[in-house]
Amino acid sequence: MEKEIVAIVGSGLVGKSWAMLFASGGHEVRLFDSIPEVLAGTPKFIHDKLHALEAKGQLKAHKLNATEQCKLITAATSLADAVNGATYIQECTPENFEWKVKIFESIDKALNEVGNTRAYIGSSTSTIMPSKFIANYGIKDRMLIAHPINPPYFVKLVELVPSEWTKPDVTTHVRALLTSLGMKPIVMNKELPGFALNRVQYAILNETWRLVTDGILSVEDADIVMKEGLAPRYVFLGPLETAHLNADGFKDYCKRYGQVINDVSQDMGGIPLMTEDSCQEIDRQLQDMVPNDKLPERRNWRDENLAELATFKEKLGL
Repeated sequence: MEKEIVAIVGSGLVGKSWAMLFASGGHEVRLFDSIPEVLAGTPKFIHDKLHALEAKGQLKAHKLNATEQCKLITAATSLADAVNGATYIQECTPENFEWKVKIFESIDKALNEVGNTRAYIGSSTSTIMPSKFIANYGIKDRMLIAHPINPPYFVKLVELVPSEWTKPDVTTHVRALLTSLGMKPIVMNKELPGFALNRVQYAILNETWRLVTDGILSVEDADIVMKEGLAPRYVFLGPLETAHLNADGFKDYCKRYGQVINDVSQDMGGIPLMTEDSCQEIDRQLQDMVPNDKLPERRNWRDENLAELATFKEKLGL
């Protein structure tokens, strides 16, 4: 890939992770955030994170060291400065519909202000369909969803969701760009609320919720079902190939288990509504496992293990 000038709009955890990813590919990165104090702490965070990854042998890209990657990332004092000359923009603002509308209005205005008519734009939104907040702007044919999975530096999947207006070459180019960074982008052929990963994730969450709230399993045992049952296989295989291997091919799997799967699925009942009031017992058990004041420590533990897993999978060529 030719080197890009990438503007990251929003310097929270996802924005920082995107910045590190693009720098790993040797691209020039400009970070902007509408909250100056958030942006001010970003360079040190990225510096410390990249050097820590390098010390553990987990730094992405082998051609550039941590210091060289840090030099590629700068903070922009205005949105116009960030997008001036940018060839790709990744929006990483909070998951709020009204906010998305306002930020894309600002991006559209800034691009017009600096005369940038070529930049492609991706949004990190995890659930909002692009047609809902991009319809009124001239950049709509250059925009698509590029939804990473948190934390994107360690998890390779990116969901690309073009709208009805997105030019095909935009999707092709962004997919190639992200692939060059070692990511694994998928393309959804039409808009769908929640995209792909969250729809699968919600199905799992809904059923584990039912198993716990109906008193069938404890929170700890429900998590063990995933950690020690499904997850080890799903690290290497998807659910459809898993089924394919669990019989003499997928047709044989459907012949053997199709009716059972349907019968059990019919028994699952309606979709539960997860509210603050209805989650009291699950929250109580989770607080015993990981109190809220230990969440940052647990997230760091998660990220360390994801980094180790990513390194292991790279050695296997996965």
